[in-house]
Amino acid sequence: MEKKILGIVGGVGPLATMFIGEMIVRRTNAASDQEHVHSIIFNNTGIPDRTAYIMDRSKENPVPVMISDIHKLVSLGAEMIIVPCNTAHSFHEELQNGSPVPVIHMIHETMKRAAIEGAERVGILATTGTVTSEIYQQAAEEFGLVAVLPNDKIQAKVMSIIYENVKAGKPADMRVWADIVAFMKSQSCDRIILGCTELSIIKKELDLPDFYLDSLMVLAETAILACGYKLAMQEEKIRFPVSN
Repeated sequence: MEKKILGIVGGVGPLATMFIGEMIVRRTNAASDQEHVHSIIFNNTGIPDRTAYIMDRSKENPVPVMISDIHKLVSLGAEMIIVPCNTAHSFHEELQNGSPVPVIHMIHETMKRAAIEGAERVGILATTGTVTSEIYQQAAEEFGLVAVLPNDKIQAKVMSIIYENVKAGKPADMRVWADIVAFMKSQSCDRIILGCTELSIIKKELDLPDFYLDSLMVLAETAILACGYKLAMQEEKIRFPVSN
């Protein structure tokens, strides 16, 4: 397979952007600098908040800014695009329609992975914007999975962890995180989806087990394969092709 140049629409958020760059390097089967994925990161921290726009359409629309960033990446040679932000995939159709190259669908790939790995009842931890858009619920239905959502009280705690801790550059509040996890496990989830890239940071910080499916890692691995590279040795079950 001919190798493609990867373009990363960054700044959504900034730490997650740097984290997925590290993930891609670590998960690529490479023995030298030259064997790693050729990637371009455009870390535009000025992209308007995605959840704010979903919840209130009078707020600034992030889509035109993201499409502009995609075109800048393509002008530099990008042939495949990823956006390391779950909430931004509420606008995936618009982004793909505005892009001259493929934009990998993070949510679709994450739910496909959950189904491949035998999950049936998956808990969704994500921003209120992502939950409201129902993109994870729709993807779950597509792959025959049951999506389990937090109640309003727990969802507020998820948002607190995302915005007041990770986005603010602070460590996760362990008491709040424990409350979130306890509730999701009480709902008989057999897998919990970390459907926000800030939660991927928490997975790394707390060294969470594979019970938590990290959407950012799924995106990183999917991008590596889609660009024609191989994954570093790990369980064979993750070696599946990217969707069309």
